[in-house]
Amino acid sequence: MSIPEPNYHPSFNITRASHVVLDVTDLAKSRAFYVDLIGFIVSDEDRDTIYLRGVAEACHHSLVLKRAAAPQCERVGLRCFTEDDLEKAKFYFEKAGLSAQWVERPYQGRTLHVSDALGAPLELCATMTTKPRLIVAFEHHHGAVPQRIDHFQLLVPDVQRELEFYMAMGFRLSEYIAVDGGDEPLFVFLQRKGNPHDIVFAPGAGPRLHHAAFSIPESYLFFYVCDLAATMGFAENVEFGPGRHGPGYALFVYLRDPDGHRIELFNTHYQCMDIEDEPVRWDASQAGKRRWQLPPRECWYTEASPFASIEPREPAHQGNPMTLERYVGGK
Repeated sequence: MSIPEPNYHPSFNITRASHVVLDVTDLAKSRAFYVDLIGFIVSDEDRDTIYLRGVAEACHHSLVLKRAAAPQCERVGLRCFTEDDLEKAKFYFEKAGLSAQWVERPYQGRTLHVSDALGAPLELCATMTTKPRLIVAFEHHHGAVPQRIDHFQLLVPDVQRELEFYMAMGFRLSEYIAVDGGDEPLFVFLQRKGNPHDIVFAPGAGPRLHHAAFSIPESYLFFYVCDLAATMGFAENVEFGPGRHGPGYALFVYLRDPDGHRIELFNTHYQCMDIEDEPVRWDASQAGKRRWQLPPRECWYTEASPFASIEPREPAHQGNPMTLERYVGGK
């Protein structure tokens, strides 16, 4: 296994993680979780769909909730820079023998549906309706005050294949976790916008969406949103954290919504946009060291949101990470 060379001149220009579309079974419960607890701003809603954004976002939505019979992730969204890039993307995917078709989506400009090398469904667009940023409209701030979408993490059966596929499209590897003393990447952190993440791939049955991550502004809000969750009856939805990551050292908390979809709230990253920035390698043992929090429950490693009509495939090799269950059992 090897790390591919960066492609500084890709066939088309993807600029960042854009949005995620989740199917939920009870729109009212989901609204209570995402709006009343977490603090997302409602851009628009009707009886079947809610469009949400963070207070720092001008684009119409970064999270779409759709009423459905079963919970799943419909698509993860990526932004292209221009409409011309969308045309080039369609040609690129079709040349690779992958599906690509134009679709109509509310509040978005021309939108392209494609699938990546392992079948994960992506939604590419170049423009959206805009709304006023509410970053200083403090009367609209509540809950954890989510700022903006930052990244997605997917569980996939072949991390190396996804690494090669996305780096060929111009994504840059910012960090990776490898077996101690080895070179095979276990986790890979890929970016387009100049901080460490836009999309992350981790080993597991998939492709499935592990989580979508949103930044929040203040450290105390990690604890406040957990207190608020307990007050509102969502205590069991706090899955992991508050804590501090090993790679990146960001503070975090993971929450599960009423349908089991996972979101991460975290504080901001460092920048890694300069051409001389090299990927940071982490030994698995070093990356797995806890700072001061307990390890995650086993479900954090194994449970994720399925994609529509995609049967997850198991990876060739499964790790044996430390879980809360193992940790307590060892005590």
